[in-house]
Amino acid sequence: MMVSCRQEITKEDLGYLDGYWEIEEVVFPSGDSKKYDISTTVDYIETSGMSGYRKKVQPLPDGSFITSDDAEQFTISVRDGNYFMEYRNEMSEWEEKIESLTPTNFSVINTDQIRYLYKRFEPINLDTDGS
Repeated sequence: MMVSCRQEITKEDLGYLDGYWEIEEVVFPSGDSKKYDISTTVDYIETSGMSGYRKKVQPLPDGSFITSDDAEQFTISVRDGNYFMEYRNEMSEWEEKIESLTPTNFSVINTDQIRYLYKRFEPINLDTDGS
């Protein structure tokens, strides 16, 4: 007998979204997937209550980031015990259901049933002092 392993997400867990995230894998409705071993961009997410923004940044070897002022604003809604990140801009609107959320990983699924798996970004340490 199969038992569902669905993670229960609480409002308090939403704070885990804050920070730098890199995409680890995309899983398509067909079951095919694409893994990302190295990402040249990272998503920065910042929340405040039930809203926030997400922007792409480019990590640099010194630990800093190249960024722009472009950001996707979102609100977080709750429906049937599930949390959704809802995006709206002049050109379109879409939502992603938060499927799992921990301090080190999270996943979302969009309305096209494409699942995105993220892991907490860890900067590459290019320590060149020989130690």
